[in-house]
Amino acid sequence: MKESIWLKISYGIDELSKWAGAIGAAASIALALLIVYDATMRYVFHEGSVALQELEWHLFDTLFLLGLSYALKHDKHVRVDILYAHFSPRMKEFVKIVSMLLFVMPLGLLVVWFSWDFVAQSFVQHEMSPDPGGLCCRYVIKSFIIVAFVLLVLQAISETIKSFYRIGALK
Repeated sequence: MKESIWLKISYGIDELSKWAGAIGAAASIALALLIVYDATMRYVFHEGSVALQELEWHLFDTLFLLGLSYALKHDKHVRVDILYAHFSPRMKEFVKIVSMLLFVMPLGLLVVWFSWDFVAQSFVQHEMSPDPGGLCCRYVIKSFIIVAFVLLVLQAISETIKSFYRIGALK
């Protein structure tokens, strides 16, 4: 049986989320190593670095933001299952479609829309850390907001395609 073009698109989006999850996982390993290094420097050698501490914050932000689409892909997001658990599989797919179309996609697009100027302003101003010795190029971490929510909207599209396919609306 020939695979639908819609499923191919969905699987391509899933690959993006997989890579975002892998980058988030690498960021979590880097974060753990950086925290050990920073704590050792502070408490053993009494030397600290504002830049290292800010890098820890940025890595945490990165892994959190890149984990959004990965969590949605693997259905590991927060959901109140009071009613959902009792629905039939077909009704669950309808709920997924409605939640993606009415909540996840519009919210993600609003975040992207309102973050665009926020990131652009940071780039134009060459925003740096307000703390002496802090990191430069704050727009880099701010741009992850846009990247993460674009990935989230794409993953919501992928989940919607798969739900439509499961209920038989797409072939």
